[in-house]
Amino acid sequence: QVQLVESGGGSVQAGGSLRLSCKSSGCTFRCDCMGWFRQVPGQEREAVATINSKLSPTYAESVKGRFTISRENRDNSLYLEMNSLEPEDTAMYYCAAHPRVWGCKVSNMDADFWGQGTQVTVSS
Repeated sequence: QVQLVESGGGSVQAGGSLRLSCKSSGCTFRCDCMGWFRQVPGQEREAVATINSKLSPTYAESVKGRFTISRENRDNSLYLEMNSLEPEDTAMYYCAAHPRVWGCKVSNMDADFWGQGTQVTVSS
C-alpha cells in the first residue's frame, strides 16, 4: 500500500520561501510519476508540478521560474522548493503519485495515490 506524507508547510510573507517534502512508503514500482497539487477551498485541485522517474519535470505556468520540483529515486522522496511566494500561492498542497510511465505532466496527471496535505499560507 502506498502512503505519502507531506511536511514543510507554514505561513510566510510574500516574497518568502518554503520547501515542501513528501516521504513515501510502498512506492517501489508504483510511483513512476510523482507530483504536487494544490487546492483552495471552493476551487478545483490543480497540478503545480510533476516529475517522472527519469527526473523530467513539468510546471504550471503560474509557478514557472519560482518553484522547483525534485525527487530522490532511491526512496521516492519528493520535494518542492517554493521561492518568491505570492498570496495567490496560498492553498493546501498535496503530494500525489501513480505507477504509469505516461500521463506525467501538469496537464494530464491523474493520480492514484494522495497524501493528506500540508497548508501553505502567504500573507501580503
